[in-house]
Amino acid sequence: MKLGIVGLPNVGKSTLFNAITNAGAQAANYPFCTIEPNAGVVSVPDERLQVLANMYHPKKVTPATVEFVDIAGLVKGASHGEGLGNKFLSHIRECDAIVHVVRCFDDENIIHVDGAVDPARDMETISLELIFADLETVKKRGDKAEKLVKTGDKKYAEEAELAKRLYAHLESGKPARTFPVTENEAAVLKDYFLLTMKPVIYAANIAEDQLGLDESELPYVQAVRKAAAAEEAEVLVISAQIEEEVAQMPEDEKAEFLAELGIPQSGLDRMVQACYKLLGLISFLTAGEDECRAWTITRGTKAPQAAGKIHTDFERGFIRAEIVPFETLHELGSMAACKEKGLVRSEGKDYVMQDGDVTLFRFNV
Repeated sequence: MKLGIVGLPNVGKSTLFNAITNAGAQAANYPFCTIEPNAGVVSVPDERLQVLANMYHPKKVTPATVEFVDIAGLVKGASHGEGLGNKFLSHIRECDAIVHVVRCFDDENIIHVDGAVDPARDMETISLELIFADLETVKKRGDKAEKLVKTGDKKYAEEAELAKRLYAHLESGKPARTFPVTENEAAVLKDYFLLTMKPVIYAANIAEDQLGLDESELPYVQAVRKAAAAEEAEVLVISAQIEEEVAQMPEDEKAEFLAELGIPQSGLDRMVQACYKLLGLISFLTAGEDECRAWTITRGTKAPQAAGKIHTDFERGFIRAEIVPFETLHELGSMAACKEKGLVRSEGKDYVMQDGDVTLFRFNV
C-alpha cells in the first residue's frame, strides 16, 4: 500500500511525514522545500502479532508494511506545469490513496502560500488541479473512442458516451470517485488512471494547544469536515507537531505520553487503520517457529489468491487452507488446543478470507 502525502506548501506535510516514518525528511518554512518525494516504509501496528510471537517464539516477526511518500507542495496552475506541477501529478499517479494535509491553525511565523489560512479554499485548490489533469485525460480517451466508433464495435460508442458523461461530471467540479458507474464502466475507467478516482483522507492538522478541544471550538476542522463530506472523503484530525515529538520518544514512554494527552492511539495507528478501511484491506496471519507474519489482502480475496501472496506456487498448487480465527487461537492458547476441540477449519478454493484468519496453506506442485 502506497500513500501519497499531499497539500499546499507549508501545511505540515513534511512534519507529519517525519512523525510517521521517522525518516527525517527536510521540513522548512518556505515553499517547495520538498522537490523529489521522500519515501518511508513503516510497519502496520498489529497487536495480534505480539500475541502469536509469545505463543510461538519465532526467529522473526514480520508485520505488514505501508509506504508513505511525501510529495512536493502544490500551487494553483500545477495541472499546467506551474510550480512543480507535472512532477507532483506523476508522483500522485503512482499512489494507491492520497493523504491530503490541510492546515487548521493560525501562526504568523509560518508562511501561507495564499496569505491566510482557509481550509475549504486550500482543499479546493488541490482538488481542482487534480480535476483539471483528469479532464485532459478523459478528453483524450473520449476523442480516441470517438474515432474508433466507425469500426462498428459498439464498445467504442459506449466508451465515448461514458467519457462524455464523466467529462461533464468533472467539469462541474466533482471528483471522479463520486461519478456513478456500472461494474463494466468501472472496469473501463480503471485503465484511465484518474487522479480524482483515488480515495482521499483529509488530515486536518491542528496546533499542539488545540489537542483535546471539542470540534465545536475548532472552526477550521469543521470547515474541512463539511468540504470532505461533499466529496465523500474521510477526515482525520491530527497534530503533526505532537506526532513528531511522539516519534522521537522511546517506545515505553510513548503510551504514557499519549495517555496524558488523552489520545488513545498515535496518528500513525489511526492513519493506517483509516487507510485500510478506505482501500478495503484486511490482514491474514501465518504463525510458526520460523516466522509470525501479517499479510495484506483486499477484502473479498479467496484462499488460493491469498496463498499466492506468500508464493505463486502456493496458489498454483493450492489444495486447502487450514484456518482458525485469531480470537479463537488467543482464547484457547495453542493450535493444539484448537485442533482438539475441532475448531481448525479446512477451507477450499471458494473460501473468502477474513481479517485475522491464522492460516496454514496446503499445496502440491
